[in-house]
This record gives sequence, structure tokens and C-alpha cells, in this order.
Amino acid sequence: MRLNAWLARAGVASRRKADELIKAGRVTVNGAPGELHTVVQPGDQVALDGRRLARQELAYVLLYKPSATVTTASDPQGRRTVVDLVDHPARVVPVGRLDADTTGALLLTNDGELAHRLAHPSYEVDKVYEVECWTQPTDAELERLRAGVELHDGRSSPAVVRRLDGARIELTIHEGRNRQVKRMIEAVGRRVKRLHRSRYGPLTLEGLEPGAWRELEPLEVEQLRSTAASSLLP
Repeated sequence: MRLNAWLARAGVASRRKADELIKAGRVTVNGAPGELHTVVQPGDQVALDGRRLARQELAYVLLYKPSATVTTASDPQGRRTVVDLVDHPARVVPVGRLDADTTGALLLTNDGELAHRLAHPSYEVDKVYEVECWTQPTDAELERLRAGVELHDGRSSPAVVRRLDGARIELTIHEGRNRQVKRMIEAVGRRVKRLHRSRYGPLTLEGLEPGAWRELEPLEVEQLRSTAASSLLP
């Protein structure tokens, strides 16, 4: 395991921040200064500023993200973050991102490899959203969403769409571009009033209230890993 990934797994910092610690000479492996390309082997002793570190156990958490919460580990503006809501001994970080006003299912983990694979566009992880528009979309507009719409960063993949009632629809996509659902709705001439992610892959919010979280069951973790393993990404 590369040193930056090992440090992230130990709960020290994100991989990017870990790279900064390594370049600053603050990390040693078996007493020698660590390098960006250093690979940590089982039994190696890793230390930060002379303090020996231990790798954390893998942890997987499902959070019912409430509104007015930012999907990040820290916020310079002092807003409440999703990490603030998860009182877990392991340093878990969110997989992907939900806008501050979007609610719903959010996975947090310290399994960097799985998080990377799940977030990669090659992996077709279903994300199911309940979308309330300000005005009712027409059947023709829903058909456009099903076919895929042009966005500034390329055409979206076809979505699975069904009308719930009135101005509410359910939209299933497997991409994860920035503000994608809102931009898709805007591309057909509507605007989103409320957005809620009801499912992420096999994970639903059954039994959770907004702001609450739970550990994933072993079977759920295996289902996520199976989803990741099914892609052609090397």
C-alpha cells in the first residue's frame, strides 16, 4: 500500500494532505524519511513527527444526510459537515458529493480503494433520486431524460425515469457529475425545488431519520465490492 493511502487509512489525513506531510519530511517508515512512492509493507513502522501510527480497521457508514449540511470533512466557512454528524472512531470520509440542500443516502468510509472505484464513472452504481420540480414536467420532457440530455461537460447517459405524482419524479442514474441531476432537469426546461437521494447502490435509508447513521452490514459491504469488481476498470 502506498504511503499516502496508508496514512489516510490510519486516519491522519486525506491522501492529498498526506502527500503534503510526506513532502514536508514529517513521515518516516522504519526510521527513514518517507517518499511519495514509498510502499508500506506489513510489519513496517510508520511515524508522524516521531509518533508511531497504527492503521485503522476498515469502516463503512451510511448517513441520512439532512439539508443545510455540506459534503466535506471540513468547511472553512464553519458550516456543519457530514463528518460532524458521524461520531465514529475511524476517520471516514464521504464517497462522492451531495449539494448542501440535497438530502438522502450518503456512504462514508476509510476504504480508499473501494471509494475510488465506486466514484469512478466506469462503475455503474445506481443512484436513485426523488426530484420535486417547481412545475410539472411533461411526458416529452421525461422522455428526453430517458434518452440522455446535453450538458456542458458532455451528454448524460440515459436515465430511468418514472413519474411519482404531479411535479415529483424518480430519476435513476449511475453517473456522478457535479450537480448532475439539477442540470439534467434544467436541460429540459424545469428547475428543482427539492432533491432527495433515496438509494445508493444496494443501500436504502430504511430505519434512519435525517442526520442519523449506521454501520453497514457485512453483506452490504460485499454487495458494494461486487459492484466495483464488475467494472472493466483495471
